[in-house]
Amino acid sequence: MLTVLVDYDSGNLHSAEKAFQRMAAETGTGRVLVTSDPDVVAKADRIVLPGDGAFPACRQALTDHTGLFEAIDEAVTRRALPFLGICVGMQMLATTGREYHDTAGFGWIDGEVLRIAPSDPALKVPHMGWNDLVIDTPHPVLAGIATGDHAYFVHSYQFRTAGPADLLAHVDYGGPITAIVGRANIVGAQFHPEKSQATGLRLIANFLSWRP
Repeated sequence: MLTVLVDYDSGNLHSAEKAFQRMAAETGTGRVLVTSDPDVVAKADRIVLPGDGAFPACRQALTDHTGLFEAIDEAVTRRALPFLGICVGMQMLATTGREYHDTAGFGWIDGEVLRIAPSDPALKVPHMGWNDLVIDTPHPVLAGIATGDHAYFVHSYQFRTAGPADLLAHVDYGGPITAIVGRANIVGAQFHPEKSQATGLRLIANFLSWRP
């Protein structure tokens, strides 16, 4: 069993790699490899797409790695391999990102990525730090994770899904902020599981064992 963390020069993957390797060892779910090689992605059993920075820059960086998105798309949409997007890697699942200018996302989960606008002006953007999850829809990747569990966020834009069916969890930050989305073999987390202690490690372990 091979899980790949896709490296497309959009974030430091060291802590994520260590967290996934730790949970793969604990759950007996095979190897974890960081790669930018489309051929390795094509041979993976599950795929993780992290992302830090601005939506347009991440989308362009992924496109600039020749054949990489095509390998991911083939694996996820044609062969239905389990997929986890993290932070901007989750936001790119959307139809459109509206950071700086409109940028096409993958269109795998209907919705758009908009700037966070808390109803309380005392709340600062970016939304940064710990927040309590509210579980909206049960899902195997959320097994053992409950409303009130903490996760660590760093972001200025949020994924607003087109409908409630794809919303698995949210947090409150002057209004609801999407925390986890999911559809079929695809899930995405706005927070950083590798920085979210017990909650994040549980999500990683669940993903590594998930068979959609």
